[in-house]
Amino acid sequence: MIRRIVAEFLGGALLAALVIGSGIAAQRLSPADAGLQLLENAFATALGLPVLILVFVSVSGAHFNPAVSLADAALGGRPWRDVAAYVPAQIAGCIGGAVLANAMFGLPAVTLSTTQRLDAPRFLAEVVATAGLVLVIVVLARTGRGGTVPWAVGAYIGAAYFFTSSSSFANPAITIGRMFSDTFAGIAPASAPGFILAQLIGGAVGVLAALWVAPMPTARDEAAPLIADR
Repeated sequence: MIRRIVAEFLGGALLAALVIGSGIAAQRLSPADAGLQLLENAFATALGLPVLILVFVSVSGAHFNPAVSLADAALGGRPWRDVAAYVPAQIAGCIGGAVLANAMFGLPAVTLSTTQRLDAPRFLAEVVATAGLVLVIVVLARTGRGGTVPWAVGAYIGAAYFFTSSSSFANPAITIGRMFSDTFAGIAPASAPGFILAQLIGGAVGVLAALWVAPMPTARDEAAPLIADR
């Protein structure tokens, strides 16, 4: 359990450093072009996220995301005690990753974001983004294609940067982490609770949609973790 908790912490930290650090780099490389900044941020995330999943999947299942951990437990693939241990580690890791990203680019270690993001369209976008992420993971796992999850998740998140108005946070832990960097990927503390609520709703919607799309898991994947840590 300790190794799994540490893996979720490290994975969350590296994910936050990846997202926030690439956002800072994008701001500096393309200061006058917001569209190019978003493309650079999305491209780095789409490349890096599958690598992080592959590195940690055999240890913890590589969730890095409370919405994924909750979905896994709700479907019987993982005990609830794992979720109780994973979620604090994921949050702490994402906060640590934000501090690390700030430090790597010579910024103060903690700078609370001033970027207000919450409004009705972006609340809906976060529901959609998280529901889609959970749908992708659950359906692939329940249909015996769990090995494709890392690449599918990276591709989906990279695309969702553009097809959602919120730029697809889709993760309560990284939403909290992003509060601690007043940079391109940041979110103001006042906006974070609404994003997190939308993500939890989206996770539940994603589970229900996945159960409708793939009601019967394959025999070898029945009651197994979404991203098997074995």
